[in-house]
Amino acid sequence: MMITTLIVLLVASLMFAIGKIRSDIIALCALLALLLSGVLTTEEALAGFSNPVVIMMVGLFVVGGAVLRTGLARKASQHVMLFAHGSETVLFLLVMLTTAVIGAFVSNTGTVALMLPIVVSMASQSKMNVSRLLMPLAFASSMGGMLTLIGTPPNLVIQEVLVENGYTPLNFFSFTPIGLICLAVGIAFMFPMSKWLLDYKSKNNESFAGKTLEELTDTYHLAHHIYRCSIPSSSPIVGLTLAELDLRNRYQLVAIEVRHQTNTHVRFMQQVNQRMPESHTQLQADEILYLSGNKADIHHFVSDYALTLLNDKEYTAKLDFYDIGIAELVLLPHSRLVNREIRQSGFREKFNVNVLGIRRNGVTLVEQLSEEKFHSGDMLLVQGTWKNIARLEAEEEDWVVMGHPQHQAEQVVRDYKAPYAAIVLALMVALMVFNFIPVAPVTAVILAGVLMVIGGCFKNVEAAYKTINWESVILVAAMLPMSVALEKTGASQLVSHFLVNLLGSMGPTALLAGIYFTTSLLTMFISNTATAVLMSPIALSSALQLGCSPYPFLFAVAVSSSMCFASPFSTPPNALVMQAGGYRFMDYMKFGFPLQIIMGLVMIVVLPWLW
Repeated sequence: MMITTLIVLLVASLMFAIGKIRSDIIALCALLALLLSGVLTTEEALAGFSNPVVIMMVGLFVVGGAVLRTGLARKASQHVMLFAHGSETVLFLLVMLTTAVIGAFVSNTGTVALMLPIVVSMASQSKMNVSRLLMPLAFASSMGGMLTLIGTPPNLVIQEVLVENGYTPLNFFSFTPIGLICLAVGIAFMFPMSKWLLDYKSKNNESFAGKTLEELTDTYHLAHHIYRCSIPSSSPIVGLTLAELDLRNRYQLVAIEVRHQTNTHVRFMQQVNQRMPESHTQLQADEILYLSGNKADIHHFVSDYALTLLNDKEYTAKLDFYDIGIAELVLLPHSRLVNREIRQSGFREKFNVNVLGIRRNGVTLVEQLSEEKFHSGDMLLVQGTWKNIARLEAEEEDWVVMGHPQHQAEQVVRDYKAPYAAIVLALMVALMVFNFIPVAPVTAVILAGVLMVIGGCFKNVEAAYKTINWESVILVAAMLPMSVALEKTGASQLVSHFLVNLLGSMGPTALLAGIYFTTSLLTMFISNTATAVLMSPIALSSALQLGCSPYPFLFAVAVSSSMCFASPFSTPPNALVMQAGGYRFMDYMKFGFPLQIIMGLVMIVVLPWLW
């Protein structure tokens, strides 16, 4: 059994290193090999998929996605960017220090899930390669875990061993000096090395042909031709339909949106409902009518119906794209629409979309379009629900839709939900930080994820599911049972006892180094908590045999089990950033392995000095 386990571990490690096959497939194959060979029972093999760490990863992906989709990440990153002043050096230091401080009180997995969308947003705004920041982000979260007693599970493991054996327990900040040294070593190594080893184009920085929504808005000068009219309850327009108003013929105006906002005085409970105007749409009090046209016609219409023109930058309005979006089309030369007027095009009747503008020979047309005739090669800006815009892509005979509207729809920022997302996020952090609240961390994460979904931070439930990186989840879930196999077959104890017995006779420093690097090696293949549980009794008994204080040896176990950077599956944070940063297995070896060795050498000198 032991031989089988070691062979499976060796082959899996080799395949990870080669990087030709997806990491989750390799992990599943390794799990199947242990299951089919009888090393693990079915219950043991599948236990990883119900492990709290894995469930937390799923929930934290959803929470992190909500932080991104509500624009909370962007707002937070903008505040941090103010301190960076455009400097990559300052930005790098801010990311490292902020992550470490959060990691001192929140699990490293939760810290990375919280910081990941913020860092991606900051990198995008500063034009900095996100690959250079995400791996240091993961490592900084582990270093931050060494700042406090609750920062990471191995800290609590050695605390338990000390208490059980009658030693003075550690206090909340006993780890702080060690954590600060780890952080200093990490920053000193990672800043120059990240520029050299990680500054390549991330595979996940995908772009799409076509302009962004903001660029389209600017190109067609929509801000200067869109107006918002609030409908008071006393207005004669209340109860009328758009067909009865006949806006196009009477006022040369086009209704492009009807919006209803609720709870506008309680920001975190705000709801925004957007409707595409149709002929039978009946207008209600307190709704906001979005109109396209010129200022004179707007004033005429507002005066006739006693409406309130919402003053915003000279009566103009910014479009939001929550449920309603825009896209750009190119008319093909043989299109049936060529030489037809817009009002005869059928866009409203067939697709329920509006034509807001035309670009032709470098000239943009946005006013009085109803009688304008289409020309071959015209660029059209259309507006409608995302579902209806997606239908336009099927009409390939008459036009080509630029870019990927569905992709843009998924990336729409529901910024009015940012205050709500911030409150849910703060609630999750509070539940995880304060021990007097009787809620397990995994429960806090699940609660936060569900609140983000039902609170409207995503367009729909499917959008929430799409934020989950299933490759990382499967990778961790399938690799966790490997620790059970190593312990069950005695492989872990055989390796650790051999190394400790070999080095113990050479003195305390050699033994400390042996314990540190043995733990560091095991953590590359099994969870840091399992490694700490396995190595702590060995470290304690070894120290007592030599007549040494057990504190440096137990601290060596805690630090080495957390400072594991050479593998993407050694810690959940490493796995969390793998896809987002476009990293390969060998990137962790080239960047993380030297740091892991340097950290060990520093700790071998520092731990006896401190303890």
